[in-house]
Amino acid sequence: MDLQLSNAVAVVAAASQGIGRAVAEAFAREGAKIVINGRDETTLRRTADEIGARYGVEVEAVAGDVRVAGDCLRLIEGTVTRFGKIDALVTNAGGPPGRSFEDLTDEDWYAAFDLTVMSAVRLMRSALPHLREARGAIVNLTSISVKQPLSDIVLSNSLRPAVVGLGKTLSTQLASAGVRVNDVAPGHIWTHRSKELASVRAANDGISLGEVRSQTELGIPMRRYGEAEEVANLVVFLCSPAASYITGTTVLVDGGVYKGLM
Repeated sequence: MDLQLSNAVAVVAAASQGIGRAVAEAFAREGAKIVINGRDETTLRRTADEIGARYGVEVEAVAGDVRVAGDCLRLIEGTVTRFGKIDALVTNAGGPPGRSFEDLTDEDWYAAFDLTVMSAVRLMRSALPHLREARGAIVNLTSISVKQPLSDIVLSNSLRPAVVGLGKTLSTQLASAGVRVNDVAPGHIWTHRSKELASVRAANDGISLGEVRSQTELGIPMRRYGEAEEVANLVVFLCSPAASYITGTTVLVDGGVYKGLM
């Protein structure tokens, strides 16, 4: 299927590795121009060079921290300065730390709010005038925890639903302007973040990382972790004209883990 994204401009936050990088690569395969963001400038520029060389597309790297308001604005303004428009915005940020409720301080909660909620707020607010002009699309990368809370990640369970609530509200408000807003909620995807959480569980339970992975996979109907590319393919589809009548949805990529009906 031709997703009609050739020469579209996509902004992908937190894209130097993991799911964010997979999303950037999926846009590149469709011929889009991409602007990626990450905190480690060396890793980010290497990622941009690799994607550009592999797919023959223009990739701009704008280093910054999505927890910082000025960095969010700089990412959006840098995109418009370089390419003149924004057709798609993918909000994304590393997940907050996986710790028990009793171990979390007020500072932990405020930091997680900035990372998880305010990064999405600031990126969408900055990009919205340009997305209106392009009749573009927003996809918020969230987590299965917005549908089914997961053990030991109380911050994610509590704060990610706020992003979904914002996305649903904006999808209604922006539909008449031709701007679509959707959320993609990955389940168990084998990334650096998944390894970190599995390592914490392994340490707490006194077992190996391999045992944690095997136990987790037994609880997934498809009996395996997902791959970042499997999430990325959905994100890019939802950002494309091929999904022109889809807005206000939260789509799971979880191998069947979620047990609810809606």
